[in-house]
Amino acid sequence: MRAIRVRMILALVVFLLSAPYPLLGGDVVHPFEVKKEPPARPEIPRADMIQRELPEPAPRLSTAAGQRTALVIGNSAYSSGPLKNPVNDATAMAAQLRDLGFAVILKRDAGLRAMDEALAEFGDRLKRGGVGLFYYAGHGLQIGGVNYLVPIGAKINRESDARYEAMDAGKVLDEMANANNGLNIVILDACRDNPFARSFRNTARGLAIVSNAPAGTFISYSTSPGQVARDGDGRNSPYTSALLQYMKEPGIPITDMFMKVRQKLRQETGQIPWELSSLEGKFFFVPEGGAHQAEHGAGDQTRKEQLEKDHSPIQSEGPSSFADLKRKMAEKQARENQWSADFEDAKKMEQMSSSLSEKIEVWRQFMVTVSDGQTAKSDEFRKYATNRIDLLERFRSMGKTLPKEIKNDGRFVAFEDGTVLDTQTNLMWAAKDNGYDIKDHGNAKRYCENYHGGGYSDWRMPTRNELAGLYDQNKPRSRPGGKFNTVHVASDSIEITSIWSWSSETRNHECNGGFFNFLYGSGSWSCPGDTVIPRVLPVRSAK
Repeated sequence: MRAIRVRMILALVVFLLSAPYPLLGGDVVHPFEVKKEPPARPEIPRADMIQRELPEPAPRLSTAAGQRTALVIGNSAYSSGPLKNPVNDATAMAAQLRDLGFAVILKRDAGLRAMDEALAEFGDRLKRGGVGLFYYAGHGLQIGGVNYLVPIGAKINRESDARYEAMDAGKVLDEMANANNGLNIVILDACRDNPFARSFRNTARGLAIVSNAPAGTFISYSTSPGQVARDGDGRNSPYTSALLQYMKEPGIPITDMFMKVRQKLRQETGQIPWELSSLEGKFFFVPEGGAHQAEHGAGDQTRKEQLEKDHSPIQSEGPSSFADLKRKMAEKQARENQWSADFEDAKKMEQMSSSLSEKIEVWRQFMVTVSDGQTAKSDEFRKYATNRIDLLERFRSMGKTLPKEIKNDGRFVAFEDGTVLDTQTNLMWAAKDNGYDIKDHGNAKRYCENYHGGGYSDWRMPTRNELAGLYDQNKPRSRPGGKFNTVHVASDSIEITSIWSWSSETRNHECNGGFFNFLYGSGSWSCPGDTVIPRVLPVRSAK
């Protein structure tokens, strides 16, 4: 019994020594620790001191603070109804937006897949917040109140094809709604003529007005509902030119900026742009003072992202950057090599195809292959393919088979039947002038009307401007015999045997008619007593 008591006492002692328990009150202290003094409490400043020491609150920005993200698409190289300006418009708009602090995704002459992938990337970036902007230039059409943006390579033969061959513009708004980023801008320079209207049962001009868009959205059309916008004679469309002019002006709210665009276009072209807005505040492309990048904190980061996206060598110093540059250059070269191989295959496939429709399809598919390219080489391939498709479609529309080609320099196509097609002007020329002097203007006209080269019966005398289109000062050619033995002709496939060629213009009874001089590149009049006796080169419109 005594031994049991001793063991119980020892166990109690061990418990008391090991357990951190406040038996006598105060702080808990482990028996083998040195008790530390508690830190002194900081002195709490008075309320009036807090007011003086805190920094002034930052002013709330009316420019929608946060990063700026833009998707810019420009499509020009359509096989049906090619356009001159959209790629130029998109390129200029992308550069402008980058200067305004936007991170830009730029697509030029894009196919449907490239447009869809770019839109998905755009939507993912928008989820980070900030301002989103979508800009599209190219063909657009409305079917049943739905707007479609037409990609390169689209095959739309009937209205139902648009659902599968073109991009529903509503997908852009869906991406913006899913991102819930707060403020979005949609700019559509796409109200040009519908190139597929002839195959549609019901044709509606221009684009339809969007009836449902997420809050905080601003939508602008290049012209009013149901109307058609101009592509323009300059490098950019009138609408995009006006946007580029006013977007960079500081201190103009977006609604006022588009109002200035509308006033300019209405006065200069009669075109009336149209806007829809569900904005709940003001937005400035450039705030008062022009500090858009500093306010949004996006300038440097935006430019860095864009440099990486564009594969620019100006990224960072060191071996890793050089290695990346080598890799990207190798990838670019590999793409161009593949395009070159596909190009040669396309030419062989065209020769093997038995019908014009098959030949056209070959080049349409090739256009899809190079649709994502943004290099000089891809531009060259697209231009060739576009011209080829246009040429083949002309012959198909005329119900004629394509004659055998003798020579093709990219602009002039010479055929075995004695005709030469100028793909730049859509004029078909006789491969050679009449070969002898014709004194009377009327006889020259009758010669052209009775000419049946290539099996065509609609030959005529060319105008002076049409002849001037054949003149090229940089391409002199020797002409045997005569006082003047040099002519300047743009194509080696067209034989001009005299420096003077009759033109269709007539002035009065005193002068025989007009002519063009292929030595000096000038026009004049043949009058009684003149020693000038022109020859004549027949022409026809290849439509």
